[in-house]
Amino acid sequence: MRIPNAEHTSRPWRIHEITRDFRVEDVWELPERGGPRDFPRMVEIITALDPSKSSSRAVRALFATRWKIGELFGWDGDDSGVGSRVPTLRDRLPADLRDAPTPEFETLPFTSLYLLDDEFAAETANKTMHGVMHLSAVPDGAGGVRPRMAVLVKPNGPFGVAYMAAIKPFRHLIVYPPMLREVGRAWRARAGEGAPVHA
Repeated sequence: MRIPNAEHTSRPWRIHEITRDFRVEDVWELPERGGPRDFPRMVEIITALDPSKSSSRAVRALFATRWKIGELFGWDGDDSGVGSRVPTLRDRLPADLRDAPTPEFETLPFTSLYLLDDEFAAETANKTMHGVMHLSAVPDGAGGVRPRMAVLVKPNGPFGVAYMAAIKPFRHLIVYPPMLREVGRAWRARAGEGAPVHA
């Protein structure tokens, strides 16, 4: 479920320290609740995501189309990513975040920035934008947490702004809802036969 951007910006996440020149594109909340110790499992599921194996045919088709277009126009080459077109945000991290171990992504073109008990961030870049995926665990007021995902972007000039505007309806209507449902199902399954996840 998409929620107001203020639900992300109003919280004291560490990500704010290094993304002051990024904008919050959107914020999503999963319907599943869990316990504080369940957050690492959510991060494991996200870093293992493979859109080409999604149960949604539309998600598979859209990602395949995007990779083909990116290949055709050279959007995703080595010269357009983190460390080449844009410097990595790891250079902005304070020492306590920079030195912490982080997981690696299996298929998605993201590089982890830091992992805390209730917060995880990763970055990606191509010729259209420099982006950050931020995962968080928000207390639900009943001893549990609600997982959230925020997308932050820094478009690459007018073309990047136009590109982000063009793909917004696809992300909102076709990509994120089924992908987040899959993440939720996987999270529940990790707890055993679909049972709710609790600490």
